[in-house]
Amino acid sequence: MVVVTFLFLCFWAAGDLSRIQVTLEPDRPSLRVPLSHTASLRCCYLVTGGAVETTWATSLHTVNGTATLQVVDQRDNRVTVDGGNLTAAGVMCHTLILREARLNDSGLYQCFLNHSTLRPSVYTHGTFLQVYRPMVKILDVSESTKNSILTAEGMLLMVAVLLHGTMMLCKTKKLNQLKKKRSKEEEENIYEGLNLEECCSTYDQIQRSLVQGPYQDVGNMIMEEEEEEIQLEKP
Repeated sequence: MVVVTFLFLCFWAAGDLSRIQVTLEPDRPSLRVPLSHTASLRCCYLVTGGAVETTWATSLHTVNGTATLQVVDQRDNRVTVDGGNLTAAGVMCHTLILREARLNDSGLYQCFLNHSTLRPSVYTHGTFLQVYRPMVKILDVSESTKNSILTAEGMLLMVAVLLHGTMMLCKTKKLNQLKKKRSKEEEENIYEGLNLEECCSTYDQIQRSLVQGPYQDVGNMIMEEEEEEIQLEKP
């Protein structure tokens, strides 16, 4: 019984030591590729205790927002997968080359690492591939031409502002002159039809009567009394 237990522990320790350990290396988070261009994806990992089987898989997003995981079809003429390259640091890297990328090729690409002693199976972090349709330029102009156009637009804008300001100043000046002219005409209309000489003579008479009025009344009374006495003395 003791011998059986010892043999079991030996076999269990040997199996545990032979277990494969995988350490994932950082992957490129995302990659944007124009339509019909070539995309190069890479996954790297460090494995100890043996070798693992590597398979490229992708999660394609459907119309309803869900993602389906499927193996990359290596039978496609556009797809090339290498057998893996071992770096000096002992890191294993696999490369997937996708030529003439299409819009429906967009998705998350990962390496699926599989081995009989690897539980559970491991997926690398993955790289999200985005295939986009480049914007078509109506006018293909250089940067120097763009700068010249922007400079010309700035000059035209400055000239427009100066012209507008000058026109507003001229308009304001004309309005002020017109107001002054109208006020002058209104003052002239006030004295229109008046004879200044008659006004002056009338004013002098009023002033003279106010000053000499009492004395003139006393003189008139004296003269009237003298005239009455002379008439009485006459036979």
